[in-house]
Amino acid sequence: MICKLHIAYETNKLVRIQSVRLGSMKWGLNGFILLFICIMMLWNREYQEFDLVVSSVTTKVKGVAQTHLPGIGDTVWDVVDYSGASQTRNSFFVVTNVIVTKNQRQGKCPEVPQKGRWCRTDKDCEKGAWDQQSHGIQTGSCVKFDVLKKTCEVSAWCPVESKTNPPRPALLAAAENFTVLIKNNIRFPAFNFIRRNILPEMTDAYLKSCHRRNDSLCPIFRLGDIVQEAGDKFPEIAIEGGVISIQIKWDCNLDPLMWRCLPKYSFRRLDEKESNKTLYPGLNFRYAKYNTVNGVEERTLYKVFGIRFDVMVFGQAGKFSFIHLIIYIGSTLSYYALTTILIDWLIGTSCYSAEVGQNYSDRKVESVQDKEKCILCVSYVDVEDIHLVKRSHKKSLQDIKPMSVQPRKVKLLQSTVALLVKTHPNPKPHLPAWCKCNCCAPSSVPHEEVCCRQSDGACITSSPLFEQLVLCRPLLEAVLLYRDPLSSPPDRGQTAALRHCAYGQYISWRFGVTPKDSQPVIPSCCTRRVREEYPSPDGQYSGLRPARLASMQACKNGEL
Repeated sequence: MICKLHIAYETNKLVRIQSVRLGSMKWGLNGFILLFICIMMLWNREYQEFDLVVSSVTTKVKGVAQTHLPGIGDTVWDVVDYSGASQTRNSFFVVTNVIVTKNQRQGKCPEVPQKGRWCRTDKDCEKGAWDQQSHGIQTGSCVKFDVLKKTCEVSAWCPVESKTNPPRPALLAAAENFTVLIKNNIRFPAFNFIRRNILPEMTDAYLKSCHRRNDSLCPIFRLGDIVQEAGDKFPEIAIEGGVISIQIKWDCNLDPLMWRCLPKYSFRRLDEKESNKTLYPGLNFRYAKYNTVNGVEERTLYKVFGIRFDVMVFGQAGKFSFIHLIIYIGSTLSYYALTTILIDWLIGTSCYSAEVGQNYSDRKVESVQDKEKCILCVSYVDVEDIHLVKRSHKKSLQDIKPMSVQPRKVKLLQSTVALLVKTHPNPKPHLPAWCKCNCCAPSSVPHEEVCCRQSDGACITSSPLFEQLVLCRPLLEAVLLYRDPLSSPPDRGQTAALRHCAYGQYISWRFGVTPKDSQPVIPSCCTRRVREEYPSPDGQYSGLRPARLASMQACKNGEL
């Protein structure tokens, strides 16, 4: 088996409409789309290749405060006391409030009652039991907690911590004036670019005097300002603590003409602000300071509340890339199809000329019928347009409603035909019900049951033009000779060629240029008249054989 390779170039069909309005609209829309594409390309830097930031963060908090702790007295807090170990990466913690339980020793003591957990006898206390809210392990004894109430005795650090609510106002409210130095080193691996938030032009003198209120690039921040820019008040968040995010955004442009790579700081609170809307609000943890008194180990327990500051770094750097520019241009070319869609929609609506819209549709769109459908083309002498009808095996063609009506392309002597039509002198008896001209012959094939008229009136076969254009033998012989100049004229007995030529003459006369993918149907009265003039020797006729995709040239040549 040999396969042939067909090498060809195919292109889309274009239709040019000479219209100032449509042309102006087209170039206006294309100009708007081009402007939009250029703005978005510059705004989003679509011509660049991007790389995400890789960073490291270190912090240094400074500040000193003095508080008066119940049972302890005046206490000075420096960075070692109020800045605990970082709980997560890239974060630091500052103590703002504290509950102190002094002089705890290992021993047995009454448990602090919680949510009505009292006891009356030792049976109410299970030896060795404990739960998540306990400060120790129960001994099995029920002892006095105060004058009126008893609780279960526990083995624990005694006395157990009894306070649950932090002091108001916060004991370390002065932490609002503490400062923190944030050092952020970043790198963009794809471009081998390194940068830090302490810029090269920043000197030691600058760092000692800079302030965020008048310099957005200053890497030293006052804690009160951070909380304020996060939308909160330091005295309120200092009571129970919370979590504040310090966001550093790097949006770098590494192109020489538009070089820019500076940090941008922003702040927001991450935990729930209102304590009455959540369980276990704020942020706190415990630690202890141990000492030995008379050979017995003691400790002072601190439950500290504070603010954790999480430093989050994100960003990207862009640099010109010819490949990314070409990809962006290629992806935006499809936007120009919006112009075609909009103008096509406008032409197809009533906002524009219906005649132009129909002409545009006919020239641009070529309809291809389904293989299972056969479209028949019907012309009536009393109707100006041509009807396209789907073939039916049940109903006569005369009774089927047209699927569309199209104007006749060639209207040769149409007004003359209407004037020259006269009543046929010899109407046929036993006329079928669908006949309107009184000259049609009965047929058992539905697609042959069509008259030359849509309403009652004279038959087209009574027109002198029918005799001259369709039945005239010299004209038919001239047409056959025109098609084949070397053929011999048909004999008197050879009428098949003349009959088929007469069919073609009628189709050319009444249909002109028939719509594509449709087959013209000759009315029954015209077919009968042609067969009477040019009969078959044996009286047998093939009749109309509709093809799924009829050839108009074949119809004109009398092959159908």
